[in-house]
Amino acid sequence: MTSTFRESFSVTHGYPVVFTRQALDPANPALRDAVAQAGPGPHKLAAVLDDGPVRAFPGLIGRFKDYVRHHRETIALAGDPLVVRGGEQAKDGMDLVHQVLELIVQRGLCRQSFVAVLGGGAVLDAVGFAAATAHRGVRLIRLPSTTLAQNDAGVGVKNGINWFGRKNLLGAFAPPYAVINDFSLLDGLAPAERRTGLSEAVKVALIRDRAFFERLFQLRHSLGALESNAVEEAVERCAVLHLEHIAGAGDPFELGSSRPLDFGHWSAHALEELSGWTLSHGDAVGVGVALDSVYSHLAGLLAEADLDDILEVLTDMGFALWSPHLDALDVDAALASFREHLGGELALSLITAPGSRVEVDRVDAGLMRRAIARLGQYAAGLGRERACRR
Repeated sequence: MTSTFRESFSVTHGYPVVFTRQALDPANPALRDAVAQAGPGPHKLAAVLDDGPVRAFPGLIGRFKDYVRHHRETIALAGDPLVVRGGEQAKDGMDLVHQVLELIVQRGLCRQSFVAVLGGGAVLDAVGFAAATAHRGVRLIRLPSTTLAQNDAGVGVKNGINWFGRKNLLGAFAPPYAVINDFSLLDGLAPAERRTGLSEAVKVALIRDRAFFERLFQLRHSLGALESNAVEEAVERCAVLHLEHIAGAGDPFELGSSRPLDFGHWSAHALEELSGWTLSHGDAVGVGVALDSVYSHLAGLLAEADLDDILEVLTDMGFALWSPHLDALDVDAALASFREHLGGELALSLITAPGSRVEVDRVDAGLMRRAIARLGQYAAGLGRERACRR
């Protein structure tokens, strides 16, 4: 005899995403208010800081401690902030995860305690994975310090690390307790680091919002010059669109294979791996978005004028449309790997116009190789054109 009982339940998740400047000024209530959501304090909080912002802002550790001291009725700092190495190497293995787990144990944090992490997307991913697994979940507050983290990686519900040479093989879905996007942190980035995350703005505009793409087209030269007002506008709108997709697309924890936000990412992930993680995620996404846009055109879905606009936006924003690693890209193997990443079924978004997409379950590998060659020709022609201008 067999008996089956099925239970169902729903859980509502919600968290604030704050856009501000000078979040560690004691007069700025954003971090205090995030912790205060938990009720009367003080609440124990351990801080993890990416060494990139620490180097860019020499007084950062002291400012963090001063902020907590000023708001000691709400926040109790559990020891000195832990400074960790940033960049993609932060999530390339378990080292940082072990550091944070050790921190949580040694400083007596529990599920009602907080980990506040300030840094780029890789550090947020690894620290978030540790926080999600310790005690089955310690409250996490993210303070993203890069454009890519502020408009994408830092505002969503995913975290994880690279393992066995595979991008994000280990990870968990765990919504943060709060996200505080401090635009003043972007001032400490080198130009290349400040630009790299803007490729995600182009991506989300192409799949969700034609008006946003048109605005990016208007702002492309200002974004290429990294003017603060333009960058902040693009970051905020991109983050909001990502949040709207997570909340409203019906699959926030990616149980299905449909992932429009991964437009351009099948090749981006492969290029990152081929480069040994020396190619940044944002720059890889820029190439991936360009490649899938060219493929969309060759497949008869995207008008040539729209393709020209897409490539022009990426170029004028300062992105390279070509990576030498494309020469070594095994299209079939990369698509098979991405199919596994999606859960066993291939579901790729292609563009029919800026802001409009269709989903396909197969890719013509021969046509994709033609798209790679076409993209190479475009990038080479652009290089010759710029050389003539000089």
